[in-house]
Amino acid sequence: MSELANTTGTWVIDPSHTNIGFSARHAMVAKVRGTFTNFTGTFVLDGEDPSKSSAELTIMTESITTRSDDRDAHLKSADFLDVESFPTLTFTSTSVTANGETFDVTGDMTVRGTSKSIPVTFELMGVSTDPWGGIRIGFEGSTEISRKDFGLTWNTALETGGVLVGDTVKIELDVEAVKS
Repeated sequence: MSELANTTGTWVIDPSHTNIGFSARHAMVAKVRGTFTNFTGTFVLDGEDPSKSSAELTIMTESITTRSDDRDAHLKSADFLDVESFPTLTFTSTSVTANGETFDVTGDMTVRGTSKSIPVTFELMGVSTDPWGGIRIGFEGSTEISRKDFGLTWNTALETGGVLVGDTVKIELDVEAVKS
């Protein structure tokens, strides 16, 4: 029996063992990395027919952190996420395909009221039983998006050329979920 057969079921993301991270170019010379700390998500997997699988993720925008209070306040402002008007980011899958233990998940990501279809590639890290009898699954995934596609256009020019904030945002997901 393949490991994919062990994936069938409904899974709830375990936030204490999951990281939703991102990085973006800063000042044309370095990357700023951050995470979201408050989110919920579930996915339904069909190990026999992955195309019948689905996923949903909701991220509370207020939970963004980059280890800089001033930068976090700016990211929460109307210049970027506008957390008062848009308290959540969402992702809802529209298709899932599997190639071995790699899953290509395409879905609608909504940021600041703008939805765009984005692909996310996930690698199955494994399925195991924890010491308390819970069945756990792990995935690592990543994608890149354009900030401008979601109306996140704030920027400032640098004297040396270029801009302060790069357009490309890399999203990295380390997901652990429990079978419900």
